[in-house]
Amino acid sequence: MTISLVQVFGWWHKATIGTLFHTWRKGERVGEDEFGNVYYQGGKDSEGRTRRWVIYNGPAEASAIPPGWHGWMHHRTDVSPADEQYKPRDWQLPHLPNMTGTAAAYRPKGSILNPAERPRVTGDYDAWSPES
Repeated sequence: MTISLVQVFGWWHKATIGTLFHTWRKGERVGEDEFGNVYYQGGKDSEGRTRRWVIYNGPAEASAIPPGWHGWMHHRTDVSPADEQYKPRDWQLPHLPNMTGTAAAYRPKGSILNPAERPRVTGDYDAWSPES
């Protein structure tokens, strides 16, 4: 495992030195998601539960954790997605991280960053005015 200067001085890239040390000392690899994030467990937290953590494949962005792994990380289930044979339903979309601040962010019609005209208001809405 190589450590870069960004990892030494920046918490936002993959993992801090403390996390890497804890991973080396007590970490048991549990699995990996489709984005390349690697999940570990080992030791106990302050409530006596098994400690769980992730080393991101890129910037540390919590929304990059898919729903199944999110549930496992927060102790909502004891079975990791790597251990269960989960098949998504036909209507389920693939997980996307938060796109805010990127070119793929949601920009509704009429916003500053979307030149399309805002839809006209229908008759079921009355704008508030201070005189009324």
